[in-house]
Amino acid sequence: MKQQLIISIFSLFVVQNIQAQEPVYEKIEVHVVETKKEEVKYPKLKLGGVFQARYLANFKKDVDINGLQHSDGKSVDNSFEIKRMRISLAAQISENLELNTLINLADFKNDPKTRVLENAFAKYTVNKHLQIQAGQFRPQFGIEDSHAVDIIKSIDWSNAYYLMGSNGWQSFQIGVSAGGQVDLGKIPMNYSVAITNGNGKNTTDNNNGKHYTSRVWLNLDKKKDFAVGISGGIGEENAHKVYAYGFDFTYKVSLAKNWSVDFRIEGYQATNHVLYASVLATLDEVEAAKLNIDDYMLQGFYILPNLRYEIGNPRFKAIELSLRYEYLDASSKIDSNPRQTWTPMLSLEFLKNYGARLQIGMQFDNYKTNIANTKNYNSSLAFVQFQCRL
Repeated sequence: MKQQLIISIFSLFVVQNIQAQEPVYEKIEVHVVETKKEEVKYPKLKLGGVFQARYLANFKKDVDINGLQHSDGKSVDNSFEIKRMRISLAAQISENLELNTLINLADFKNDPKTRVLENAFAKYTVNKHLQIQAGQFRPQFGIEDSHAVDIIKSIDWSNAYYLMGSNGWQSFQIGVSAGGQVDLGKIPMNYSVAITNGNGKNTTDNNNGKHYTSRVWLNLDKKKDFAVGISGGIGEENAHKVYAYGFDFTYKVSLAKNWSVDFRIEGYQATNHVLYASVLATLDEVEAAKLNIDDYMLQGFYILPNLRYEIGNPRFKAIELSLRYEYLDASSKIDSNPRQTWTPMLSLEFLKNYGARLQIGMQFDNYKTNIANTKNYNSSLAFVQFQCRL
């Protein structure tokens, strides 16, 4: 009996030990949750704008704030001015289609017939390699066409930009364009081609001629903002062939902690057909027949170094010091009278990306020959400008 009890206890121990060594599997229920992709609702609107107010004072005797010399001594040599009150609206109508509008309400102080409305174009994006736009826009013909005026490193566009714009190569023009980016190995290459009326904004063509422009620029080093570009264009104005070409260069160097300097260089040459037409209108038929449009060539370039110190304070972001030098000859072959311009400027940045900015400086203009009662006259213009932007 005792022996049977011992055997029973031993058997029970063995069975329990075997059961303890068997693996235990826990049943885990996996619930797969399908994430629903949020539907993008169109149109998507983006509002922007910039406000620029300034005080101007010309220290050159008998020269007004616009650079016009007055022999009668009745020049207005200082004034407050609202330079720009721009409002922009970008409407993403669909995944690929975008509508852009830009107006400058400050232009109502002038004759608004060919002013106020600046950008008005539709843009269709096929992919990064190809975007097509039509309407009123700035055809790409240099660094300044790729930047808004409120983020340039000087007080205003260069003199060459305005002269090229009046001849239909830059600034706001009406037409169609295509552009995009193509990678050459590891180097991004951007391109742009355009066909425009070539006679400015808010007006139809006045002579059936068109301007054909193109631009290619290579971003050789994104970290140093090292890029080079070339631009070219051909066209027809009043049955005459016209052309333009240019080059540009940008580079940025980090000097030390919080210190950097960047350089911009642009150069141009183009037919000054506007000057040719103005001279032609003053001549009789015999003298007009002797006139050659190829003798009216504009040439110019500018160099713009900009030194920047990052402060990083929430209410005071950075200090910049720039010094732009410009050389521009509106008629380099006939009656040459080149204009040289020095523009030193101090800029205080209070919000990032130039969201709020105070600019103080001078613009010194020197001509080879002063011409009384014209803007071809030496000038010393001081300015203080405040801007804020969205």
